[in-house]
Amino acid sequence: MNIRPAAAADSSAILKIILPVFRTGETYTIDPEISEEAAIAYWMGIDKETFVAVADDEIVGTYYMKANQGGGGKHICNCGYMTADSATGKGVASAMCEHSIDHAKSAGFRGMQFNFVVSTNRGAISLWEKYGFEIVGTLPGAFAHATEGYVDAFIMFRAL
Repeated sequence: MNIRPAAAADSSAILKIILPVFRTGETYTIDPEISEEAAIAYWMGIDKETFVAVADDEIVGTYYMKANQGGGGKHICNCGYMTADSATGKGVASAMCEHSIDHAKSAGFRGMQFNFVVSTNRGAISLWEKYGFEIVGTLPGAFAHATEGYVDAFIMFRAL
């Protein structure tokens, strides 16, 4: 698997990964009715570095990285990750997490924070914990899950 910076030409493949996730309303605080244009503008915004994971010449995952805050908080980064349904359970998310940690370190970030990890997203929570992230805060009932109602969201952090 190769992880590389995303290019404009990757937009269609990225949309095939991110739109279904946004539409489910289960893990991201994005309007499930978001347009394709708004979705790609969000994921590949100028405030982010966006990457794609490629296996067998197919984009199977994508992530972005950005400073979590400005000013005195710009040394902590934030990321969002998604894996294609067809690649779930094949190590794509692990590879992207490892890549993002290495990239964040080389970019001078001192920590990585996930601001809003939905508590029902057990696979992601388990993965982040495997890579040294800890739940440092809980937002009770903060996420209106499409099928489970109001569930908690976690803030997860890892020093770099």
